Amino acid sequence: MIFISGNPRASGSLVALAIGDAMGAPLEGSAQPSVWVTEMRPGGLHFRKKGQITDDTLQALAVMESLLFCRGFDQKDLLSRLLSGYELRPEWYGPTSSAFFELVRSGTLPQQAAWIVHKRQHNSRSNGSVMRGFPLGIFYPSPVVYEISLACSQITHFDPVAAHCSAWLNVMVSDMCRGVSRSTAYRHARSLCTHDEVHAVLGNYENYPLDPSLDAVLCSHAALASFMHARTLEGAILSAINLGGDADTTGACCGALAGAYWGYDAIPERWSRELEGFEKIMHLSKCLWYYAEHSLKRS
Repeated sequence: MIFISGNPRASGSLVALAIGDAMGAPLEGSAQPSVWVTEMRPGGLHFRKKGQITDDTLQALAVMESLLFCRGFDQKDLLSRLLSGYELRPEWYGPTSSAFFELVRSGTLPQQAAWIVHKRQHNSRSNGSVMRGFPLGIFYPSPVVYEISLACSQITHFDPVAAHCSAWLNVMVSDMCRGVSRSTAYRHARSLCTHDEVHAVLGNYENYPLDPSLDAVLCSHAALASFMHARTLEGAILSAINLGGDADTTGACCGALAGAYWGYDAIPERWSRELEGFEKIMHLSKCLWYYAEHSLKRS
């Protein structure tokens, strides 16, 4: 039997992603709360249970499982896993992902489905592909994760805005999991970004107000700014979810960044104890880092 110790930053990133998701879920679609939320709680539009994860974590788990099964990014395998997750809880999914999966279920080719959704909705720049991509940043080193992140996003979201937002945040997670400082990871992601709007907003995050909406740029900006301004992992996640709006996704994205920087030991035990699927997430995160390290050594 192989003992897998993992990487505290990798485990921290994926557990904190799920915590941000679960803590933000009851606030999804609401205005900024008047009372600061600091603990897991039930409620919200979809009547969430305390500590219950949503499609943000479910899709990230699908990416993890696909990377482990295929020993790398495989579009066909990942699509199958994402579709299976959608069929379990379709009411949890956003407008772009839902429309895409319904078309694929009806027999439309995936490449055509992404384009059709994009044309029908006049864009596909929602944040559904951003929230799921963080395992790519753990599995792949930053020199290659940007392009793979673009491909992963474009499975469901034709618009390049969503893809470049995902790639930016994934580069930061990749660097920080490998010991790079927060500021250096940020500058590296900024140097790699080739999309003008994403570069303008995320590259100057202090100049824009926080708007935790479904829009990929606005959501990514809110998560990034919450993380960059925070002094602790706890403070980062609480800042993100207490913005309201699309709080589960903003919380998940901010949590992934914060966990990659501060590591698993910075996560309050009272949160992880109440998190749905905690043991599974920890196990997969350790396996993901193990195979990432061994794949790198073989290459």
